[in-house]
Amino acid sequence: MMLRILIVEDDFMIGVHLAEMLEDMGHEVCAVETTEAEAVAAADRWNPDLMIVDAYLRTGSGISAVETICRTRKVPHVFVSGDPARVKAVMPAAVVVEKPFRPEVLTTAIQRMIDGLPPL
Repeated sequence: MMLRILIVEDDFMIGVHLAEMLEDMGHEVCAVETTEAEAVAAADRWNPDLMIVDAYLRTGSGISAVETICRTRKVPHVFVSGDPARVKAVMPAAVVVEKPFRPEVLTTAIQRMIDGLPPL
């Protein structure tokens, strides 16, 4: 199943790596945004099927961006973070992939999110 995915990641190299990885999986990356405000605007513009979101951005918060976006429509999302416990403290039900990650871990997290299964 091909998904239209919005990436929210403030580290350029990680954003490029994620985009390449997701495209290699057969998905379409509609945008790679680096700030909370850009993420919210891109979600409105592109209406993604899924978001891959860095929880803590240099400008704004990935968590706040997801909360804002999901107020108007539910968009499945997977957080990527170097500190998954900190994300879980704020959003206990969140699906979080710890940085650094292997492609198969991200693939599993995406599939579980799309299938509506609880995080591992």
